[in-house]
Amino acid sequence: MDALASISPTGWAIILIGALCAGWIDAVIGGGGLVLIPLIMAGAPGLEPVVALASNKFAACFGTASAAFTLNKKLGFRRKDLIYVPIALGFSAIGALIASSINKEILRPAVIVLLLIAGLIVVFKPNFGAGEGHINPRRWWWTLPAVALIALYDGSFGPGTGMFLIMAFSALVAQDFLHSAATAKLINTCTNIGALVMFIIHGDVLFPLAIAAAVANIIGAQLGARTVLKSGPKFIRYALLSLVVIMCVYLGWQQIK
Repeated sequence: MDALASISPTGWAIILIGALCAGWIDAVIGGGGLVLIPLIMAGAPGLEPVVALASNKFAACFGTASAAFTLNKKLGFRRKDLIYVPIALGFSAIGALIASSINKEILRPAVIVLLLIAGLIVVFKPNFGAGEGHINPRRWWWTLPAVALIALYDGSFGPGTGMFLIMAFSALVAQDFLHSAATAKLINTCTNIGALVMFIIHGDVLFPLAIAAAVANIIGAQLGARTVLKSGPKFIRYALLSLVVIMCVYLGWQQIK
């Protein structure tokens, strides 16, 4: 509790406002952890990085779950999407277990390349993410290994998981960005839970801080979900492109620092 007692009122304000903003970002396109993790470490400088990461994951679980509920309630929940739940839970947990053995110096450049490809697709294919056709059952089966790979990535590394899920569903089954975002939030909730279980088992979550951040994250996520529903696929397209640029800069800086 020493680390908790050392957090000043200003530190709490930084963390809670950051959690609210991160919830909004996660609900819109994903990537809220890029905001909240550094702010937790800034607001609570006595925390170990793994505790900041685990506490962020706790908050993100609740925020993403609330956004998933709102989006799927409004757009219509599809029972077929439940097949992704055990896949996301299992593979994200495996990712968390093997995270320490993965060479991040090799993984970052690969992720940057994937981000650039995603950005180019969105820029040069104006109809991408607009709901280009009927879902082909044969193509739908390809979403299962895609979800497994992305869940494994989320558990072991993580940045951009929500965006990669939206891109996968838009590409594989021709969903529009809005419905892809709703499906992505459901899956992302499960990948967060799978990784969080591992953090809890290892005792890495600082629960008083994590619970407070989760409340703020839920508020931000609800605002973000309503922004998505009001603004539609075109807004998600611009948000996705913005995230590609921000993440490429962030990961590039992490690689060279």
